[in-house]
Parts: sequence; C-alpha cells; structure tokens
Amino acid sequence: MSTYAPRHAPSAFTTPAATTLFRRLTWEGTVPLEIRVSSQELPANSDRGLECYYIQAPRVSYLPLLIPELKRFLMDVVFDETAARAIKEDDWWFELDDGNLVKWHWPIGLIYDNHAITMSTRANSSSAQTVPLRLVLHLASPPTDRLLLSPGAEACKQAFMGQLKEADFIRWGNTKRITGLRKAEQDGLWEGIKEHNFEEYWRVASKITPTTTPTRSHSPPPPPSSASLHTRPPSADPGSSGAPDRDGAYNVRSVPARIYLPDGPVLQDLVPPTLEDGSPHTLFHFLRTHLPLLFPEDRPPLAFAIVQGVVAPPDAEMAWLGACMAGADGWLNVCVGLLREGPRF
Repeated sequence: MSTYAPRHAPSAFTTPAATTLFRRLTWEGTVPLEIRVSSQELPANSDRGLECYYIQAPRVSYLPLLIPELKRFLMDVVFDETAARAIKEDDWWFELDDGNLVKWHWPIGLIYDNHAITMSTRANSSSAQTVPLRLVLHLASPPTDRLLLSPGAEACKQAFMGQLKEADFIRWGNTKRITGLRKAEQDGLWEGIKEHNFEEYWRVASKITPTTTPTRSHSPPPPPSSASLHTRPPSADPGSSGAPDRDGAYNVRSVPARIYLPDGPVLQDLVPPTLEDGSPHTLFHFLRTHLPLLFPEDRPPLAFAIVQGVVAPPDAEMAWLGACMAGADGWLNVCVGLLREGPRF
C-alpha cells in the first residue's frame, strides 16, 4: 500500500472531473488477502497443497461477495466430486489467523486497515506490516451467537443498505434521498458493488452523495489564468454559473465519519463540515477533539490517521474527505494507529 500523501489537503475548489478521479481512485483500491481453508474442515480427499487462495480484493467490497469465486476455486482444484456435493456454502464463515472473528459486514478495506493498525501496536515497528491479510475460511459450524447474522450476500446487502441510510440521515438530517430512490436504483447500488462497476454504482450514488463544490463566504480570489482548473473556484470553471450548490459537501448537516482505534472502540460523533468561525473542519481538529492525548495541539502527534489505506494529512478537510474518500456505504472511516518510528504501510 502506498504511504504517499499530499503535503497539503486537496483544494476544496475541486472540479467535477477531479472529484470523479479521487472517487475512482478510492473505488479501484485493492488489498491483498490470503484465504486459507481450515485444515480441520477440509474433506479427506482434498488437495491439501492448494488450500490457500490469494486475491487482490476491492477495498469497497465485502467478504461474502468473494465466496462465489472461492467456491469455484475449491470446486475446481481442492475438493473431489463427492466432497463438493456435500459442501454447504451457507455454512462458510471467516476468521482472522489470530483466532478473532472477522466483521464480515465491514468493507474489506476497513478490515485490512483496522487489522494493520492493531498489529502495529503489538509488533515491533520494524515488523508492523500486514501484507497480505491472512484469513481462515471455515466450512462448517458458524458461531451464530457471535456472528449475529449468517454472513451471506443477502445479509450483507441488508447491512450495507442500513449503513447507507444511517449515513444519509447524518449527512442531510433525513433519509429522503435514499428512500426516494426506486427499488431498481437501490438494487443498482448493491449490484455496482457486487460487479465492482464504478459507473453503475455512481449512476445512482451521485443522487445521494454531495459534490465538493463549496459555498463558504471566505472563498479566495480566483487564481492567475495560468493556474490549473483543479484549483479554480466553481465560477471559474467552464459552464459553471457560480451559483451556490445546496447539495455541496460544505452544506451538509454533518459528515458521516467514524474513528477506529487499535483493539479499541469505534468512536462516532456529529462532524460539521465547517467550524463556528466558518473555517473548514479539518482532520486534525476532528482527531484533536476526540483524541486530545494522541493529537495534542501544542506537541507533535503520537498517532497517525489512515483513510482508505493512505496516511492522511492533518489539514485535509472533513467535507472533502467525506465527499471523495468515503466508502461505498457513505461512511468516512478513519483508522488511528500509534506512532512509533512512523507509519509503516
């Protein structure tokens, strides 16, 4: 995973083309997984030399959506014909190689980042890398008391839609945008994730997700004519009227955001796009407010933040991050790792 992060947060005056670029980069992000079938559950005549499967999984996808591909692999090269007929896909479930259950309803990228920062707090800084993420696939006896729901595609879809509606409410104060979609459009969101189809997903998601057009009163003057379109205010863009965008990222009620700590709780609070003085709500202010001991105002930070696998700069604006680097479920997930010699991802 790349550790590159811009020196400054991307300009709030991002053109629609640049917004789409960042969203596509987020969408196309992948993480390496090593999925090993539990040796105790492999049928007797299985090829035990091939029980591991390696995949670059999309960050925005979910583990239950990988099961059809895993099943094809196992049927083709691991199981014999008799064992293949006896296997029940509904009984499959995942576990981390350290024995902890995997939160299958989390996006794969979030599972990867959260596990990586957790491992970085347990290991020496020189070995704090987690590439690939090692998972154990169990073929039977799912612990339903701990999984809450069977980790199937349909249950995952329902969990995804629930997260999407919650994000919609936090962002706008109601769920009219998501509930106002036709059923075919709501299904299209999930199909876009299943098929990893950026265009199909964003054809619908663009109706509920804010743009990055700001409407702040302290907008800077237009840059020189030689400046890039990616740094011009909307009024300087061809075809833009300069009128306020009521669906802009800086006009939302709150940014749907969560903080994930290593081996710790998930923190959630209302995150306004701007502060009381009208200045942008930055990532540093967000983290300093909720984790003042790790991100003190007058001393170097003792931790770092990961957003979509990237070490995020502290002056990144929460509204921009929420519009361009949120997951497909609408949530901006910020994973916080403890700083030793520096983040190693």
